[in-house]
Formats: sequence, C-alpha cells, structure tokens
Amino acid sequence: MSDLARARVDGGRLWGALMEMGEIGGTPKGGCTRLTLTDVDKRGRELFRAWSEQAGLTVKVDAMGNMFARRRGVEDGLAPVLIGSHLDTQPAGGKFDGVLGVLGALEVIRALNDLNLKTRRPIEVVSWTNEEGSRYAPAMIGSGVFAGVYAQEYAYSLIDGDGKKFGDELARIGFKGPEPVGGRPIHALFELHIEQGPALEAEGYDIGVVTHAQGQSWFDVRLSGFASHAGSTPLPQRRDALLGAARVVELVRAIGLSKPPLGVATCGMIRVAPNSRNIIPGEALVTCDLRHPDGAALSEMDAALREGVKAIAEKSGLAYALEPVFYYAPVAFDPTNVAAARRAAERLGYKHRDIVSGAGHDSCHIAQIAPTSMIFVPCVGGVSHNESEAITPEWAAAGANVLLHAALEKAEAVA
Repeated sequence: MSDLARARVDGGRLWGALMEMGEIGGTPKGGCTRLTLTDVDKRGRELFRAWSEQAGLTVKVDAMGNMFARRRGVEDGLAPVLIGSHLDTQPAGGKFDGVLGVLGALEVIRALNDLNLKTRRPIEVVSWTNEEGSRYAPAMIGSGVFAGVYAQEYAYSLIDGDGKKFGDELARIGFKGPEPVGGRPIHALFELHIEQGPALEAEGYDIGVVTHAQGQSWFDVRLSGFASHAGSTPLPQRRDALLGAARVVELVRAIGLSKPPLGVATCGMIRVAPNSRNIIPGEALVTCDLRHPDGAALSEMDAALREGVKAIAEKSGLAYALEPVFYYAPVAFDPTNVAAARRAAERLGYKHRDIVSGAGHDSCHIAQIAPTSMIFVPCVGGVSHNESEAITPEWAAAGANVLLHAALEKAEAVA
C-alpha cells in the first residue's frame, strides 16, 4: 500500500504530450483550431490512437466516433472505470480545454504501466466526439447519443455552416466506428479539465473538486422587420431587426445579473440580413445562452427571456420566433466519485476546494447513466476558448495525479 501511496504521473511526459498534440491545428498565437470531424481532428485522433496502442491499450471506436482505449483488469468482465474528455477545440481556441482530460488520462495509464500496477476493474481512456459544438450544434453530441439524450440519426443529420452533414463527415475521416453507441455498464467516470474560470488561480488552489454543473438553456431568437433604405426611411417608421437584436442583448445581460452570484447569460452570435451598410436590417438572429446550477432559477431565467423578447418585438414592430436549441438540467455529480476525488487531493497534499462548473461537459450527460464527477485545475486568468488559454506543467501534473488516485480507488488497485 505504501508503493501505491507514492504513485505519481510523469509530469514532464504529460506536458510533452500536450505540446505535441497542440501542434496539430496549432495557431500562430499559441492556441489551437481542431474542429470536430475535420482533417485536423482526424490527425489528432490518429495520434491518440497510436499513443494508446503503444501503451498496450485496445482501442475501439463507436458509430459516433467516440474512442475508448482499454487497459485490461484482473477481472476484465467487470464494468470499467472511464477517464477522459475530448480532443476537439473551438476555432482559435486553446490547447488544454478537453485535451488535458484525454492526455492526462493516457498519462495515468502510462504511469500504471511504469509502476506495474494492476487493477481489478478495467480502465478505459475515452475521447468523446464534438464536445465543443462549434462546428455542429448542439454541443456534447457524442456523449449525448451515448447517454440516450439524442438519437444517433439526429446527430448524423446535423449540418455545419458549409452544408456538410455530421454523419457524412464522420465517415469521410474514417471514424464512423463499428461499435454500438452506449448500452453498456460503466462503474464510474472521472473527467479532468481546466476550470475555464478564475476562482482556483485567484484563491491559490491546486485542485477543484467539482460537485455540480450548471444547467443550460440555449435559444435562437429570430426577429423579422422590414428592410428599407437607410437614408430615406424616417426613424419613427422603421422596423429595424438589428435594433430589436440589440435590445435582446441588453435583456439577456439583465437576466444574468438578476440571479447572482452564479447566474450567467450570454448572446454569442448575431446574424443580420441583408447585411448591407445602407439598408435597415430586415432580419436578425440572436443566440442566447442562459446558465444556473439551480433548476428553479434557470426556469425563471427562461421565463424572463420569453416575456422580454415578446415585449421587445411588440415595442419594435417586429415579428419573432424564440426557438429552443439545447437544454440540460443542473447536474449533481455522484457523491462517492466526488469523495474519491477529494480523498485523492488530500492524500497527495494538494490545496483543494469544492467548486461548481460553469461550463457544460460530457460528464453532464454521462452523469445521467453512471456515477460521474470532475476534477478541475486552474487556468491562467480564468481564460478559455481563446488562443491565450494557459496552464502550468505543475497544474497539469497535479490534476493527473488526483485522477490517478481517484481512478485507482474506483478500479480497485491490486498490490
């Protein structure tokens, strides 16, 4: 047991893997663009598969492109412990969001191999497809189909901005695998991730033990007015869809501010038509993202958006449609998994605290079907989804060490 207590990952090896993966889709400013189901995504997947096979793992790919790299257990028929995250990124995003969780999990396996440690249960490193949702919305579609939240054919039918279907692109890059999606037992799942917020760094913590994740409601607000000449149409007679969109942006911010301290609300995209500088916009699309860890509060934010958009449209002389795009309820992670992560951080001497995830993660879907929790490490300035996203090698190693010990507890290490 004393040897097990001293078990650690190789932080330098982990950092080297992160840097090498970051070169695939690397940007001039040090970030990464590796959108799901692109040729760049294919290269990242192939590197992960090669590294996994070099570590003695058996790699399987399901029909959604989710990848599972399995290390056999002494009793290999038992339900596995899953550890992992995702490899896709935002456009001009960072090289740690998601990737730390996959490569940190792979480093756990490499460390177990170095130490010749066996586990009663098998351990699988998982890389989920399309967590980010930046090319195909909604986000977290691979884990969502696995968990039964979405139908597989619905996922295949999704279309990107260039009119390309998800199912066609999955097949094109060669990762429409033969394995069925979901329908198998999972003993536990842990996901290591950067915080994507400023709390841990600002407060001097090494580790965040994630107890809950915020619920999310996404909407598209479509406003229809009347396109007309920008010079000759009197202001009182205009039905300006972009003006209505601007008022929706203000409304959404006010909704977020009405639910402190954990409520947040964002308009991330606006599209207008005909999009000419001397034509009053006749059409506008605004995306709305509402989040809160309390279900009742999230419902109140939802109602406020519906009432507010209706009032804005009436005041502005616009027709409107408010279309739900994506929803999942607030998530309470499994108490036994949370306790295992907490014990691991304490055993290793890391300063840690409980934390609520403000972002959505694949774990939020998997929590509906299996005991699940997350482990956070700080990121510099709380910045994520940006090329300047950064962590330190020490933070990466700390998170992987906690993941190692939590997984060993759940997979039942064999001396």
